[in-house]
Amino acid sequence: MPISFDIPGMQQLDNTTWGNPATRDVVALTYVNGTPDLPARLHDLPRLRKRLAEHHARTGCLIEAFVVWVDQLPALLRVEKTRMPGSPVGLVFAASIVVPKDRCSAVFQIICPETGAPGVREAVIGSRVSPAEMYPAHPYAPGLRGRLPYSLSDDIRFDEVFPEHPLTRARRWIADTVPKVRVDPAFAALPEF
Repeated sequence: MPISFDIPGMQQLDNTTWGNPATRDVVALTYVNGTPDLPARLHDLPRLRKRLAEHHARTGCLIEAFVVWVDQLPALLRVEKTRMPGSPVGLVFAASIVVPKDRCSAVFQIICPETGAPGVREAVIGSRVSPAEMYPAHPYAPGLRGRLPYSLSDDIRFDEVFPEHPLTRARRWIADTVPKVRVDPAFAALPEF
C-alpha cells in the first residue's frame, strides 16, 4: 500500500479493512490503479466542490470538502452522508481522503453508521432554529436539491455537543489520523494529478 497509518481501537477485518464492533464504524484503505475520478483538479476547489455536491446529491449529500496535506502531498478530504441501506430513517456518515496522482490514487476512509435512535442531532438542532435556518442553500451549489438536504445540524460547531454522533466520530478520526499518515516515497514521487 502506498500509505500507512495506525488504526488504534479497531479490529483488522482483512488486509485493507478494520472495524469497531461497538460503533460499527469501518475504516478502509484502497489503492486505485487508474486516473482519479475526481471531477476537477485540487487547485480548482470551487469547481471541485460544486461538482462533488452535484454528484453526491444523487445518493445523499456532500457536507464539506477541503484540500488537506497528507505527508506533504495535497489530498481531497470530503465528508458526506447517505441513507443507511435497508433503513428508511438511519444515516451513514463517511469521511474520506483521496491522495490523487496522475494515474492512480490512494484512498482511506471511515464509514460511521447511526446506532441507537436516529436523527437525535437533527431533532435537537432543528428545535432551536427555523426550517429556513435548519436547511440553508448548499454552500457549494446553491439551488441544489439532493436525496438528503444540506443541514445546519451537520455543521462542525455541533460536534462538541454530540461527541458520540457518527459525523463527529468520522471527523475526529480523520483529524487524529491525517497527521500520522506516511506516504511511500515511490508513490509520493509519481507525477501529480
